[in-house]
Amino acid sequence: MFYKLYSDAAVNPINLKSSAGVLIINKHQQTQLKTILKANDNHTAEFMGCIFAFKSLINEINDNELQHVIVTYYTDSKILADSLNKKYAKKYQIYVNEIIKIENKFQQVFINWIPESQNKGAHMLAQQALHELN
Repeated sequence: MFYKLYSDAAVNPINLKSSAGVLIINKHQQTQLKTILKANDNHTAEFMGCIFAFKSLINEINDNELQHVIVTYYTDSKILADSLNKKYAKKYQIYVNEIIKIENKFQQVFINWIPESQNKGAHMLAQQALHELN
């Protein structure tokens, strides 16, 4: 089974509230999710949003099928994509370690950076969640 997974985070710089939006795509079926995060900066929110995305995907799949799932993950956060591909982030290693642990449940995970213009679905969901907070 192949899944496409998109996430994006949003942070209100005034009140420091944050959120994430996630798109899960499988066989042209799309699941849209959004959540509130407890992050004070955008980079932390991006990492937390990624964790939320992968945990949400796991909830959609039967446990016995996880090992057969290939995930292509998309983010417009350069630091997130680079950190996950290197498996290292000086300031965010705790999040990288958690994401790697989650990734290991799948057959294979590909991490891809995309421009913001190609991540509009997840971006809009994150913005909606942030507006609901205010």
